[in-house]
Amino acid sequence: MKWTKSLIQTLRENPGDAEIDSHKLLVRAGLARKVAAGLYAYLPLGMRVLKKIQQIVREEMDRAGAQEIVTPVLQPSELWRTTGRWDTMGPNMFKLRDRGEHEFALGPTAEEVFTDIAKGIVSSYRQLPLTIYQIQWKFRDETRPRFGLMRSKEFLMKDAYSFDVDAEGADKSYWTMYHAYERIFGRCGLKAVPVQADGGDMGDSMTHEFHVLADAGEDGIAWCEGCGYAANLEKAERKCGEIAADAGEQAVEEVATPDAKTIGQVASFMGLGAEAFVKSLVYVADGKPVMVCVPGDRDVNDVKLRRFLGAKSVALADFDTVLAATGANAGFVGPVKPASGDLRIVADIALKGAKGRIVGANKDGYHLKGVDLERDTRLGEGDFADLVVVQAGDVCPRCGKPMAIKRGIEVGQVFKLGTKYTDAFKAVYKNDNLEEKTMIMGCYGVGVSRTLQAIIEQSHDKDGIVWPSSVAPYQVVVELLDPDQGEVVRVAETIESALEAIGVDVIVDDRSERPGVKFKDADLIGFPVRVVVGAKGLSNGGVEIKRRDEDKSKTRIVPPEGALDVIRSLL
Repeated sequence: MKWTKSLIQTLRENPGDAEIDSHKLLVRAGLARKVAAGLYAYLPLGMRVLKKIQQIVREEMDRAGAQEIVTPVLQPSELWRTTGRWDTMGPNMFKLRDRGEHEFALGPTAEEVFTDIAKGIVSSYRQLPLTIYQIQWKFRDETRPRFGLMRSKEFLMKDAYSFDVDAEGADKSYWTMYHAYERIFGRCGLKAVPVQADGGDMGDSMTHEFHVLADAGEDGIAWCEGCGYAANLEKAERKCGEIAADAGEQAVEEVATPDAKTIGQVASFMGLGAEAFVKSLVYVADGKPVMVCVPGDRDVNDVKLRRFLGAKSVALADFDTVLAATGANAGFVGPVKPASGDLRIVADIALKGAKGRIVGANKDGYHLKGVDLERDTRLGEGDFADLVVVQAGDVCPRCGKPMAIKRGIEVGQVFKLGTKYTDAFKAVYKNDNLEEKTMIMGCYGVGVSRTLQAIIEQSHDKDGIVWPSSVAPYQVVVELLDPDQGEVVRVAETIESALEAIGVDVIVDDRSERPGVKFKDADLIGFPVRVVVGAKGLSNGGVEIKRRDEDKSKTRIVPPEGALDVIRSLL
């Protein structure tokens, strides 16, 4: 392929709305072009990368025994109403009506469609296990699209769904996909770490996310260097030791704290550290208020709280609910004798046995000190659980070593769905006794377009992208420095033909530009191998060959007839 025949436009300046390096390079290197907020056109270079990632995904899905289909982007509301998600998906779902006033959604995911297909085809245990997948565009009306392809309104996703006869079969399908994902991301040149995650509304407790560790990642990950434990902050747990001995028995004393509502304000007012306090917050869980107490220097983990309470939803209570439940406004509430006698109180496990703590007095402008949480509150044995967001330095629940907090970009996730969707659709099969049994499902997603940008985020330097050879738009760029000299053109085209004959993607930069411009563009786009063919070089005995990820001093001078072997070895 000749550069002059290609639609390639590189930019010297960063796009104004780009916040992270990969977004800047995505646009500057001519891979994609913004059409509107959260919407991108993929240009030829970007499409070549996208297709290569898709091919890797297809090969590994097929290798794992999955079968490819494709379902409509436009999905009828009836399918979504079957599971109730037409109403619960909220404003993230694009909804529309056709001219017949029939309601549709632009698919944000496809559990309903795939379950309906399986229900209509599978009738016997002999047809199971079954895993089917697609690579299809998805749509979500993000409130704040940002970071280029990382959080966009339209994205390319591989979603697969497994159907099994029992839990043992579902486990096997789950781990088959898990290991397929390890191969997919490895072949894409990514260091993707599987981390434990919360299933949320998607499935049960078994789920792993695959994260590319990067400072620009939106997700926090608790990471233990000692044993490799990794979990996103929604799921991450920590080990709590015995509580440090507090001072002896203390009488509860009311202290005036005017105009001091937050932990920071009260701590400053009383000249103490935040760890001396108990932070008390009122939540509403499935319509009922509940008070949550955590150490003053910690934050409540809403996901852990919801899971502990067995609730479908939890949210901070409004001002009126807080006042009715406690007798005070937010900032002055606490677990000692709240106004509502039936208000449930729960606390983080780190507060079990805590004495001499400071809590809100359930009276505006006042706090209580000297509080013994077991003596002075209604907290019982079953009211304590791990309810806080893990912090750096917390103890690993597995090996007991301190954990770090890293940032990650989620590129894939595997779920065990159980029978949530097959129950709703009555998707059953008949066993060998002709008894009807419900199929057990799994769900497996790869963000294909997000993976493209995640590779850039993990593999770039000050000059541009450094593509892994497996997904590079072109594996080799031949820099033709003297396009008006026949011998130089002949050598460049001979190398091009030889590379194409062995299946190497190559582009010849035949532009009438200065060498410096060509080299900067090559580094910006990130071709893995650069071959420089010029009159001066040929007169000195050869062509220059260099890998993109090597220091400039590693340039090799090779006779033209030996170039093919050297390039092949470098790739």
